[in-house]
Amino acid sequence: MVLIKFPAAVCVVALWCEWVRFGLGCSGLLLCRSCGHEVAEDTDLRFVPSRLALSHRNDTVIGGKRVSVQLFENPQGFQFEVVTFKRADVLKHWPADSHFTWYPDHAWTVATCPRCKTHLGWAFQPSDWPRTVTREEFEGSDQTFVALIVDRLLQEHFASTLLMTPKSFRS
Repeated sequence: MVLIKFPAAVCVVALWCEWVRFGLGCSGLLLCRSCGHEVAEDTDLRFVPSRLALSHRNDTVIGGKRVSVQLFENPQGFQFEVVTFKRADVLKHWPADSHFTWYPDHAWTVATCPRCKTHLGWAFQPSDWPRTVTREEFEGSDQTFVALIVDRLLQEHFASTLLMTPKSFRS
């Protein structure tokens, strides 16, 4: 019998591939890329199409699932790729504004990380609603959603693979 020794990294990758194959260890949890706050779960994904999107693509973004990613541009020319969710743990900065909306008949407000205040996306509600609503009103409605910027999020299963070397082990 020939025994082949593989580096530990190869074994970890092989184990991870098995977890993905069998659906184990691949949480659909998304974190704030800046601070690690738990922002959204894949169970809250809700695709909301917009005719104002510059483009639309399907991508594997969350826990190995295919999701719809839309590209939008704001009036200043900045472009954002977003994924839409029924709910997310974000801080909504009311009042909502219906000017320059990406979703017709919806007003928007900026959504930030409740921990580090990083801009993560926008919360959308019907334009005919009051400009300020409670969290319960927002999350209890089928007409509301949150659009989160893909580049500002980190998948939990990816974050857990990152290793930090303690200072005492550095040369």
